Amino acid sequence: MDLKEKIKELVEKSLANAAHFLVEVVVSKHKPWKFTVIVDGDQGITIDDCASLSRVMNETLETEVSDPYTLEVSTPGLDHPLKLKRQYKKNIGRGLKVVRKDKRILNGKLKQIEEEKIVIETETGEGKKTEVNPVEIPFTEIEKAFVTVSFK
Repeated sequence: MDLKEKIKELVEKSLANAAHFLVEVVVSKHKPWKFTVIVDGDQGITIDDCASLSRVMNETLETEVSDPYTLEVSTPGLDHPLKLKRQYKKNIGRGLKVVRKDKRILNGKLKQIEEEKIVIETETGEGKKTEVNPVEIPFTEIEKAFVTVSFK
């Protein structure tokens, strides 16, 4: 088992709350190692949750990794694309920027998630002529999707 898989397994075992989940583990290619663990929760996750996970992981990693390393446990920021269907579910009702595999970009509000696709509402036109249209996007056609923030 490689180091990345070992860290993933450790995170899965160490998550105290069933509503929390692992999004991604990134291991630097060069020494000193840097392990970035990105976690999220169905209702969000707190800084205290990240700190607790970091402490538990550090205790175990010290026995597993003999080389110096840095461990960073955090939540996905707005610049981090959605990776799991579970992340889409928690963001229903929020703005979404979807980059399709054909490089077309759609912006809209995430309305629904199904097993094979998402549905977003896009707006066309301006003022009184604004139309809201549902657009179905299969997961197989999504290259990246980001939650957007509106300041309206």
